[in-house]
This record gives sequence, structure tokens and C-alpha cells, in this order.
Amino acid sequence: MTNFFHAAISLLLAGSFLFAPVSRTGKVREGVCVNGQNVGGMSYAEAENSVRAGLFRTPFTVHTPAGDFTPDLTYTDDLAKLLRKAKKGAELTVQYTRTWATAEEDILEYCRRSACDPTDARAFFDGVQFTYTPERSGTICDYRMSLETALEAFEAGETETALCTRESEPSVSLSEMKARTRKLGAYTTYFDGTNTPRRHNIALAAQKINGTILNPGEEFSFNAVVGKRTRENGFEEAAIILDGEFVPGVGGGVCQASTTLMNAALHAGLAVTESRNHSLSVGYVSPSLDAMVSDSSDLKFKNPYPYPVYLGTATGENYVRFTVYGKPDGKRYETESRVRFYLPPPPAEIVEGDTEEVIREAKEGLASESYLLVYDKNGALLSRTLLRRDTYAARKGIYQIKKVDAEGAEGEKEEKNSENPREIS
Repeated sequence: MTNFFHAAISLLLAGSFLFAPVSRTGKVREGVCVNGQNVGGMSYAEAENSVRAGLFRTPFTVHTPAGDFTPDLTYTDDLAKLLRKAKKGAELTVQYTRTWATAEEDILEYCRRSACDPTDARAFFDGVQFTYTPERSGTICDYRMSLETALEAFEAGETETALCTRESEPSVSLSEMKARTRKLGAYTTYFDGTNTPRRHNIALAAQKINGTILNPGEEFSFNAVVGKRTRENGFEEAAIILDGEFVPGVGGGVCQASTTLMNAALHAGLAVTESRNHSLSVGYVSPSLDAMVSDSSDLKFKNPYPYPVYLGTATGENYVRFTVYGKPDGKRYETESRVRFYLPPPPAEIVEGDTEEVIREAKEGLASESYLLVYDKNGALLSRTLLRRDTYAARKGIYQIKKVDAEGAEGEKEEKNSENPREIS
């Protein structure tokens, strides 16, 4: 037991000797240089601060599309141990290690800042012309590969690395967007420019439609876009057709705008889903190609294309024109109107008045039909589809003759008798 106790005391004394500081004065021994700097005679704290102030630590930079980033690293060195073990006049070099504890979080953040979605080219339409913004590539960051590459470089003592990224191409280029905004079809009709209220109503309706964009499968409604034809909405009074008669009404002329638009839509390959003829035939378009609109009748058509279509309008002193833009499908669309037979007007109505005049011209009625003709790029007819069959009413003429009173008629008779006296035997 005694021997064991003495052995334990001996070991404790030996340990105290091994781990006790060489210098008990708290200062570095004379002549000690660390990394070429003489720190002899300094306190340990002063020596550590002085050496570390000039200590070069290997930096680490991560290059990314969003710029260069320098993560926060932890550096650990053996300077304190070197100073306390240094012998007089020793030439020492500090050894240090660097630790990147937040590598996963840092690389994830750098990827987040660098990644961006591609931007497609875009078209902007003001009803007259198109302007465009070009496409822009995006960036995809491979997080796992970026992290592995960065850690390998870091552990190898390198000073830099780069994220593993690749470009992400947009789906719509500028050239493709321009190809999607070409002229598909147009139609123009003409009117009497001296009829100011009617001209105003046509132009106002066209203005409300100008710049409309229809997405794939979307349906256009004339009544929804133009709104009610009221004075509050800016429309004026002009002749309208009501129950087979031309009568004054607010919004007269708007049907010419709807008719012109429908024909432009047909020539552009759009699918007309609702249209109706007037009760009387009109002079600005062929039969069965008109589009009467009212509170109870609408013009509707759909965009059958996989891309948007754009509606543009133009009006002048005596014309209105609608143009449809989109991506052509390589086909040509035409319309055809055919009169099946004519309907004679009813017997004329004769009325008396102060003057002789035509109050209303007689007008034939007719039965007609219209077709949509589709041609391929070489001009070969692909299809001929019936659009509508319509009947337009005939209208009787009303003519005014000069009224002759009884006294005037008797005087005329006596005058004739005096000119041809009856012989008396």
C-alpha cells in the first residue's frame, strides 16, 4: 500500500513538471521571433495581439453571378502555445487552421441570390403599333454540386470557388414574339362622312374596342366591350333600323362598326359564335355578312389560336377599319355572299300633300347566305362552310302626290268646256 502511494505521488509530481509553463514570469523569453517578428520580452497577451495583427490568413471567396461573396470563417492557431514554450532566441512560425461552419447556409443563400427565372420577350399594343421588350436568360444554381465543390476547394486550402450554375433559356424570344403579332386579317367599310352623329357613333364604338387583347380560347362580346348605346356613354342620335323601319335612335351607326369588326374577325380566322342580320339589308356590306347589335343581340367571337390576338381600329372621315393581329396559321380566310332569291316590295302607298315627292323608296327584300372559305398557303381551297342563312324584308314605297281641291278641279273643268263649246242645234 505504501509503495502504491509513493508511486502515485511521483506521477503527480511528474505531471506537474510536464504541463507547468516554462516561463513563470508571464513574458516571452528574450530574442523570440514569431513569423519574423521579435516579440521577446512582451507579455503573452501583447505578443499574441502583435503577431495576430500581422498574421496573414488565407482568404476564401465564392464567385457567383450575383457578385463575389466572402463567408465568415473561424481561424484557430497555435500561437499561445508557441509563445509559452518558446526558448530564448527561438525562430517560430504560427500554424493555423480555418473552419467554415456555416458552409451549407452560405451556399444556399448565395444560390438564392444568384438564381433567377428567365424572362420571355413581351409585346405591348396601343391599338396602333407594337413595342417589344427582348427576352432575358435565367440562372439555375445546383446547390448540392456547388456545396461539394466549395468544400473540396476549402479543404484543399484554395482561396476561391464558384457556384455551379447554368443558363435557363426563355420560352419566347423576341423574334418569336414578333412572329406572334403579325397581321391576320382586316376589313374596311365606308359611310357618309357628312352625317356627323352617325360618324361619331361609329368612331366611338371603334375607339372602345381599340387595343383589345383576346387570350387563347377567350370570347369577345361587342356589347360587353362597347357598353350600352346611351347619351351617358357618349353616343348621339342617328338613324337606326327598328322593326323594318329607319327611325331616330341613340347609337345609330354602331352596327356598321360591329359589322366591320365581324368581317375582320372572319378574315383573321377567328370563330364567330354569335351574330344576327338586320331586318333590312344594308348598303355597306354584302347580305348575310352584317352584324346587328342591340340590347338583345350581340356579336361574339372566340380566339381559336394558341396565342393572343390583338384588335386594332382606325377611323377617318368616311371609313372605319378593323385589323386583327396574331400568329398566322398559314391559311387564308375569305367570305362569300350569295343571294338566293329576291322578294318584291308590297304595293306602293300613295298619299296627298302640298308637293310631289318620294317619302320612301320601295326596297326589294331578299334571302341570302354567306360562307367562310379557307385556303392553304398554295391557294388550294380547303373548305367552304356555311355561316348564315338570312331573310331581309321588302319595304313598300311611299309616294306623295299634289293634292287638288274640289274648287280648283271645277274651274279647270269649266275652262276646258269653254275651249270646246258644245254645239246647239
